[in-house]
Amino acid sequence: MLEILIQEESERESGETGPCMEYLLHHKVLETLYTLGKADCPPGMKQQVLLFYTKLLGRIKQPLLPHINVHRPVQKLIRLCGEVLANPTENEEIQFLCIVCAKLKQDPYLVNFFLENKMKPPEGAGSSNNLGAVAGSSTEEVVANDTGQAQPPGAGSSVADGAVHVSPAPADTLQACAAPESSPNHILQDYNLVNSLLNLTKSPDGRIAVKACEGLMLLVSLPEPAAAKCLTQNTTLCGLLTDRLTSLYQALPQSIDPLDIETVEGINWGLDSYNVKEDASAFPGKRALISFLSWFDYCDQLIKEAHRMAATTMARSVRERFLVTVLEPQLMQTSEIGILTATSLLHRIVRQVTSEALLEEIVVFLLGEQREPETLSSIQGNPLRHRLIEHCNHISDEISIMTLRLFEHLLQKPNEHILYNLILRNLEERNYTEYKPLCPEDRDIVENGQIPGAVDLEEDPIFTGISPDNALSKEWLSASPPITPDHQRTDGKTEVHKIVNSFLCLVPDEAKSSYQVEGTGYDTYLRDAHRQFRDYCAICLRWEWPGTAKPIEKCNLEAPFFEGHFLKVLFDRMGRILDQPYDVNLQVTSVLSKLSLFPHPHIHEFLLDPYVNLAPGCRSLFSVIVRVVGDLIVRIQRIPDFTPKLLLVRKRLLGLEPDGPIVDHMTLLEGVIVLEEFCKELAAIAFVKFHSSATP
Repeated sequence: MLEILIQEESERESGETGPCMEYLLHHKVLETLYTLGKADCPPGMKQQVLLFYTKLLGRIKQPLLPHINVHRPVQKLIRLCGEVLANPTENEEIQFLCIVCAKLKQDPYLVNFFLENKMKPPEGAGSSNNLGAVAGSSTEEVVANDTGQAQPPGAGSSVADGAVHVSPAPADTLQACAAPESSPNHILQDYNLVNSLLNLTKSPDGRIAVKACEGLMLLVSLPEPAAAKCLTQNTTLCGLLTDRLTSLYQALPQSIDPLDIETVEGINWGLDSYNVKEDASAFPGKRALISFLSWFDYCDQLIKEAHRMAATTMARSVRERFLVTVLEPQLMQTSEIGILTATSLLHRIVRQVTSEALLEEIVVFLLGEQREPETLSSIQGNPLRHRLIEHCNHISDEISIMTLRLFEHLLQKPNEHILYNLILRNLEERNYTEYKPLCPEDRDIVENGQIPGAVDLEEDPIFTGISPDNALSKEWLSASPPITPDHQRTDGKTEVHKIVNSFLCLVPDEAKSSYQVEGTGYDTYLRDAHRQFRDYCAICLRWEWPGTAKPIEKCNLEAPFFEGHFLKVLFDRMGRILDQPYDVNLQVTSVLSKLSLFPHPHIHEFLLDPYVNLAPGCRSLFSVIVRVVGDLIVRIQRIPDFTPKLLLVRKRLLGLEPDGPIVDHMTLLEGVIVLEEFCKELAAIAFVKFHSSATP
């Protein structure tokens, strides 16, 4: 029969229906085949019917599904699929369902034929209810007509070629179907195509499950709003996604090495074919970890492809039913091993997520929706956000490093709320500055290199341990450029030159070691800074940030300034750089350098402008580093052979020297090396950002 139909179509002009196809459509041959397939009589008939339907829809070019005598039996056959797991006909079932999905992808409006309207009597209706009487029970569902389509009031039918075609319900009618108040006997919808695919995603045969997932991927991407609404409201899709995510998470070991979570590969929902025997780098729980990350990848891709309405609902379901109920208690616990594992998994999730809707829900989960400036008393308003930021300063270095890495990757995500919530809302009014308009006489003095009212560094309490006769301190202080409030120069190149030198001259020469090792100069940071800044500009392009800082006369400088919880913790950590482990210092400076790269004028001013006139009690990144350097100058005097030891430690860190006897003051020496490199990195970022803005 199939060969005859294919041959007939090939011999006729495109779109012309031949007598054999007419016979198939008008004599309800497909209905007859469905009946035989449902009864599986003779045995094996269901398999043959599924194959026939699949090939008919796949190989006949003219559109068949709009015809009532095609889509009605197709709808009925869909209901038979996925009824029994590990069914002998599973393979044929999934092929049939996928060809239907492919046809709907080609012509999305056809999906309206597959949204079955069903009517339920209202609660408390008696057995005398008309619908109940028709069905034989007051609680039984009634599917209108046998077509899978209920005709809405006024919907007509047309007669053509001797067959009745029922017009599908208009999209706006279908959208209203889920509203209980719409009528005394409100209409609900069945989306059996989705339900059958959902059943088959649970198949023990991995290939069948993957094909079912692919079919769902096609259906969620259909542009019909009615289908998107039905998909999320009247099917178990959201529940299946989140329940499986939860069960896979709970199957993970309570403790997994963060490095294993970080480095595990092969995470692709369609290629989850892990074999323990063949894996040389297996670790306890690797199978479970890959399964969890693969299913998260599927949820992410499904939401990414879905209709916007469906994507928002599915992403919200993941937040409410997985992130809040399952992951949050793990992050809020007191066990250090538990916190580390949960934070590592969250870090991996943040790295992996690509869908806009799911990223938005993750951001709201982690940071909340607040956008007003922070105060010291309000930072505990969002317990999870507060706890995570506090973990950046945890007693466990491993937890601190992992949480800092989480924030570092979060900052690189294309979501404006992340940066605004963590940083920008506190810099909006520029009330970290003290505005003092200069009179002409003051301008002349500034141009001669003197700053009226400037605080002499030698009067700062941190510098009191420096002897006035100390040559090192005098050399360092004279090399540091003067801080001037008049930083809006007409000669931009001179200004950027001074800013770059401000950072490059911060570390005294006696504490520098990079010039004695090849390939560690300032210029090596310029290429990286240029590439990274370009990437960050691309991310921020659609956020419509201002090109210049908010005019100082429009800022509320009287409001008390608080840098915000996140910057407070980072600055506190930066202030202890000489007393912290090397790995912690690397991560703190990495997050600060990433922040410095963002092309927002207030971030640039607060983190990269040494000349900003800080209000009393305020600190900037530059002022924090200045105090660290002042402390360093005092401590250098107490360490004999400081410079040779520093050079030895640098060579060991670079692998140029073999490990030998432990060097005294190792933490301090490693901190000095990180500090020097960080200052060079900030100088490179400032240079690249200036030239990028100066280039037309």
